[in-house]
Amino acid sequence: MLSLRYPAGYPDLSKAMSQDGASQFQEVIRQELELSVKKELEKILTTASSHEFEHTKKDLDGFRKLFHRFLQEKGPSVDWGKIQRPPEDSIQPYEKIKARGLPDNISSVLNKLVVVKLNGGLGTSMGCKGPKSLIGVRNENTFLDLTVQQIEHLNKTYNTDVPLVLMNSFNTDEDTKKILQKYNHCRVKIYTFNQSRYPRINKESLLPVAKDVSYSGENTEAWYPPGHGDIYASFYNSGLLDTFIGEGKEYIFVSNIDNLGATVDLYILNHLMNPPNGKRCEFVMEVTNKTRADVKGGTLTQYEGKLRLVEIAQVPKAHVDEFKSVSKFKIFNTNNLWISLGAVKRLQEQNAIDMEIIVNPKTLDGGLNVIQLETAVGAAIKSFENSLGINVPRSRFLPVKTTSDLLLVMSNLYSLNAGSLTMSEKREFPTVPLVKLGSSFTKVQDYLRRFESIPDMLELDHLTVSGDVTFGKNVSLKGTVIIIANHGDRIDIPPGAVLENKIVSGNLRILDH
Repeated sequence: MLSLRYPAGYPDLSKAMSQDGASQFQEVIRQELELSVKKELEKILTTASSHEFEHTKKDLDGFRKLFHRFLQEKGPSVDWGKIQRPPEDSIQPYEKIKARGLPDNISSVLNKLVVVKLNGGLGTSMGCKGPKSLIGVRNENTFLDLTVQQIEHLNKTYNTDVPLVLMNSFNTDEDTKKILQKYNHCRVKIYTFNQSRYPRINKESLLPVAKDVSYSGENTEAWYPPGHGDIYASFYNSGLLDTFIGEGKEYIFVSNIDNLGATVDLYILNHLMNPPNGKRCEFVMEVTNKTRADVKGGTLTQYEGKLRLVEIAQVPKAHVDEFKSVSKFKIFNTNNLWISLGAVKRLQEQNAIDMEIIVNPKTLDGGLNVIQLETAVGAAIKSFENSLGINVPRSRFLPVKTTSDLLLVMSNLYSLNAGSLTMSEKREFPTVPLVKLGSSFTKVQDYLRRFESIPDMLELDHLTVSGDVTFGKNVSLKGTVIIIANHGDRIDIPPGAVLENKIVSGNLRILDH
């Protein structure tokens, strides 16, 4: 980050001053800017109705704290020279955790758990309206359906009462709540709470774009949910944290709702509740080995004596290639996190949860450049005591971000059982094929139209598809398959075709006669 952001109209006088004078001048500008932002936020708050006032005030107070920190921070948020590999015992192999087995009283251990899914995202990147969690991913089941099925299966199998909590955003809350009625008869108690709603700020003036609290009409783009790091404050403010502590719950398992590998793992839960050394962890981050596809993922490091998550945005430019190196930083964060409820309460009340600020630049539809200040849930690991990384199998990281991912989870590579996807036993290698579908497949409805049925992919290693391509029924793909239709051409893969280590290009149209 810059050491100081001069709003439009302020000359950069610091170069012409002594170091001491410059820092005093910077401080004056900072204070003036904070005062201007405070006045703008107070104006916005006056437009809130009586039932909106309390939660809007909490949101705007939270934003002010974040904005204050944003103005204080100087340069990249990590000193590269201090980054070290984590000590051996601070990242445990999953096999070691699993080898301890399970206790007889697994039900009482499960009853200490709350499952939290991050449900703030929209399906826009996949061409869908509404919450991403409501996209169908397997046999008409949505992400949310599969999550409910998994937890219901746990509760029925072990006669437990594990609740599901959804952290919604103002973008997803209404649509999600409408759909929750369909689970009324499931054996899962479902709760929701909302992420904060923060104002986007003009990149030049650093003042909020919003003029009032509404988020419709002209104000639609003036607000944003400030990243999943907001979970700590929002969960606390919702009252749910205290409710669950009062019910005797001790840990939350937090994960992205679009990670289909993030199921409740009884071995990890047992390790938390019954640690071998008698000292409980307050924070466990599941990490997994990097592949070439994961070089941008955040990694766990040792920094000033504590485990710390380092994201690519925090890395000084000169060290980005080193950060991406698979040999030096072998693991990345899956965002499957196990966190002590008591610790969250303690740290939240001490205002001691420290997360780096992510500055996310955006351009609004009208062309206005804005920035939104965000935080990430995993970055708080350094604020907790006795944190631990667990190096889990890749199968616990199965995110669906694109239709290429969707093709994998819809295929016969996976079998579905009680809401959980597992790699088919018929696949000889445990690795997931690399699939790259071109821009004609980006939107879910276009993707579905181009496959009459999902191909057999049990023996596939790599698939690249580009251009106007369709697949007939019962196609089988094996080895490396590359299909490229040039501009203006179309390729129809015929029903029943078996493509093994093939490149298909040019024009192949199947016409009825």
